[in-house]
Amino acid sequence: MAEKGIPSWPKVTIRLYDDHNAEVKIAGRSHPVNHHDPRQAAIQLVSERAAQLGRPVKATAVESDGASWPLIIHPDGRVESVDVDAKSSKPIWPIIVATVVAGVLIAATVIYLVVLRPQGDKVAEPTVSPKLPELPVPRVAPDQFPRPVPPGWSTNASWTVDINTDTEPAVSPDGSEVAIITPDDKIAVFDSSGKVLWQDKVPRGAETPVYTTVDSKRVVAVVSPESLYYWAGDGAEAKEIALPNSATVQFFGTSPLVVLSRDAGASVISGGELKPLPDPRRGATLLLAEGDKALLARYTGPLFWSQPDKEPLPLDIKPPKGATSINHVVAASPERVLAVWNTKVAGTVIPTVNSTATGAVVATCPAATLSTASGWQWVPDAGHKVAAWGECMINFTTNKTSLFEDFQPLSITGQTVYGKLAGDLISGTPGGKFTPLADNTALPWGVAGPHAMVVHNSVLYALDKKK
Repeated sequence: MAEKGIPSWPKVTIRLYDDHNAEVKIAGRSHPVNHHDPRQAAIQLVSERAAQLGRPVKATAVESDGASWPLIIHPDGRVESVDVDAKSSKPIWPIIVATVVAGVLIAATVIYLVVLRPQGDKVAEPTVSPKLPELPVPRVAPDQFPRPVPPGWSTNASWTVDINTDTEPAVSPDGSEVAIITPDDKIAVFDSSGKVLWQDKVPRGAETPVYTTVDSKRVVAVVSPESLYYWAGDGAEAKEIALPNSATVQFFGTSPLVVLSRDAGASVISGGELKPLPDPRRGATLLLAEGDKALLARYTGPLFWSQPDKEPLPLDIKPPKGATSINHVVAASPERVLAVWNTKVAGTVIPTVNSTATGAVVATCPAATLSTASGWQWVPDAGHKVAAWGECMINFTTNKTSLFEDFQPLSITGQTVYGKLAGDLISGTPGGKFTPLADNTALPWGVAGPHAMVVHNSVLYALDKKK
């Protein structure tokens, strides 16, 4: 059978370890196999997925000695090899034998379900899209939060759920969803009321979920030791992108940036695949990715956009009034790049926030000493309305900035900035009043619907608004 008309998804790999053990990976999900005939069991597992899809699927079989070959596995358990050399020593015959057995087993199952199954037996209906597997739903229950809460919120949590140690929740930019990694290695996505929208298995060691964009679509992504997975929601299966050895994934921009090890360059995701960026100019630093392009800059400029198979496109950032030259480019975040400019006064600089689209100045901070501004931390909000750049408080809506001496920002939720002043927690809005907070006050990870999301002892609490 020609493989031309068969989609390449989901990605399926059958890896045989010994006479009894194998592993089947379907769209990045691992299914361990322990069976007296692991080939038979593996093919049956894949054919069941093919039956769910209603079509054959492509698979790669890998023997314990590393030999591998492509296959086509049908819903009825039939297996075809693809472009296999007749002189190859690869052991095709065990697969074919296993195919017959798997086909018999599947046929028997179908006969039972259609003909022999008592009419009183009901097949469980999936609670989410059938594209994802049915999994035990995490335990969700109300509780009381045991720590001081931020202003405007009560200690009552309408719902709580356990999360994996060393991970954090992710709140979607529009506040409609919350994604977590559960203690039993699943990604679970909830609506603001605590209802599970969908869930899927993830490899052990998966990192905190991140809302980002891939190919212009909003997705939630998870990085594992070997792959990047991302889901478009609505029950759609994950897409897997294998990561090169020692690669890291950055989410500083609107899209993932895959940085290779040992100055080997970087890649962006385009068309569901990694696309390498051109070798960066000497001395240039990767700042972030937006779609299929990445922003790079030298310490004192210039800045430029880099795209696969294209010439670099310069980004000319504009100076503020009173600047004489650029001192250095600091960092970048979605839609924003930070720079510090020299003035006629030695040691005095003007920090600015510029647009990554046009290079225009979108905020000018009050002049400060270079040593002071160099220690400022950039904390923007998800909606691009306010930000805190160290002591510089920014309101992008009113185009106003102000200096809050000795302030150290920690996080922003909505338009509320949380930080420290002389070691004490405080919160407020840029240009507005700041108030002290109790010691050990929980800082929200975001707001979903009418709830603030806080974490304590690896439990996510959805706090109600204060009445």
